Amino acid sequence: MEGSFMAYELDAVDRKILQYLQRDGRMSNADVAEAVHVSPATCHRRTQRLFEEGYIRSVRAEIAPAKVDRGTLVIVGVVLDRSTSESFGEFEKAIRKLPFVLDCHLVAGDFDFFLKIRVSDIADFNGLHGEQLIALPGVRQTRTFFVMKEVIDNALLDF
Repeated sequence: MEGSFMAYELDAVDRKILQYLQRDGRMSNADVAEAVHVSPATCHRRTQRLFEEGYIRSVRAEIAPAKVDRGTLVIVGVVLDRSTSESFGEFEKAIRKLPFVLDCHLVAGDFDFFLKIRVSDIADFNGLHGEQLIALPGVRQTRTFFVMKEVIDNALLDF
């Protein structure tokens, strides 16, 4: 019913379903149902509602970067020449088109954006940086941080 939207409140069973699926998105409905102590039909209904309400955004495989020649992780701080909604919008529109950018975050502080990029090696990044990153609209400066060791990467949400 349009206009009568009521916010859905998570209960303990919903949270357990989310936690199990976050750890292993390939779990069968029957296995999740057994783990959270509900019937498979109830579990399926709840899981579908969690998708519909946006609690679960997607289910996908987590690929080992080194196995697909993307073992070098780079964080790039970007400073734009202007701090306006228009310049931010132009940058955001352009950055979405670059497939090598895994994450892009608008931040407060010394930088305007932080980018998370995976490449095969430093030479690969150097080419991307020189040809594509610094050519993005409004980019005044970039600072590059090559990750030496990934201590925590893509941790599970704690809720």
